Amino acid sequence: MGRRIVTADTLIATTGRLVADGKGLLAADESNGTCDKRLAEFDIPQTSESRRSWRALLFTTPDLATSISGVIVYDETIRQASDDGTAFVEILNRAGMLCGIKVDSGTTDLAGQRGEKITEGLDGLGARLRDYFRMGARFAKWRAVFSALDGRPSRACIAANAQSLARYAALCQENGLVPIVEPELLMAGAHGLADCAAITEEILLDVFHHLAAAGIQLESMLLKPNMVLPGESCAVQDPADRVASATLRVLSHTVPAAVGGIAFLSGGQSARLATERLDAINRLADRPDARAPWPLTFSFGRALQQPALALWRGQAANRSAAQSALHHRAQCNRAVRLGNYSEAMETCARASI
Repeated sequence: MGRRIVTADTLIATTGRLVADGKGLLAADESNGTCDKRLAEFDIPQTSESRRSWRALLFTTPDLATSISGVIVYDETIRQASDDGTAFVEILNRAGMLCGIKVDSGTTDLAGQRGEKITEGLDGLGARLRDYFRMGARFAKWRAVFSALDGRPSRACIAANAQSLARYAALCQENGLVPIVEPELLMAGAHGLADCAAITEEILLDVFHHLAAAGIQLESMLLKPNMVLPGESCAVQDPADRVASATLRVLSHTVPAAVGGIAFLSGGQSARLATERLDAINRLADRPDARAPWPLTFSFGRALQQPALALWRGQAANRSAAQSALHHRAQCNRAVRLGNYSEAMETCARASI
């Protein structure tokens, strides 16, 4: 590994800040195409200005930093500014939130493996990371996707993506950014909880094998995994306590204790369900007989944004209500980490929004 542009201690401190005080991450790093699809659901024009306005609403939500430690953005977003010309990175920093950046360039078909995907973006990544660091980013994210459909994922798919994740993480640490490593087993399919557990375990074992081979400093990285869940079309949808037990069992088998933190993705779950399952995981992890060695937090995208987007619908008059919805969902997920999430929080929110 080459010479780092920040010290190892600085990377560890940044990692610690991302998981401190019960806070989590807001994933607002959707590509332009994905963001446009979400805007289209509510008849909002699919333009750069609409995307900018939506991100401005998110980032200027009052007191968001009480629950959110960092925000992951997309390349377009890190170059944008609010209505008054203040760069989004500066807005986040002033509020006390770190800026992160999605650095992969999406997926393409994996040669020789029909229906499977490989994430691209390693070419020129070192130079791009240095540019993002100069722009103010202090952490990054790379997502690899795996499918449980039709007997997948293959060993070839797992190995190729695990190696790419490790190369990305090494480049991040060399260039001053904390890497978020995101291997996601998609929810699509009829697979059961046990199948998801077995596949997720296989993926994570390979990912950490390649991270070790690449010399990654585990204390200055975050893992962003899927929860262990039944497929969305599975006939049996296990309750939150079984999801929690299966998830922690897999993580205990695969994730070294030195890892700086685990920030779960929501993966298409509804806002409420993602919070309830995160709560079950944290409650189990806090038991003396099951004490987890890592902070367990959230890095949610749609599960934080969707209630706010449904209220906003591109209308300036709805801005305050949308921000209140985002703030509430962030508060709920922080309450999970602090051990005081309850049904009353959700009931009060319905009455006030």
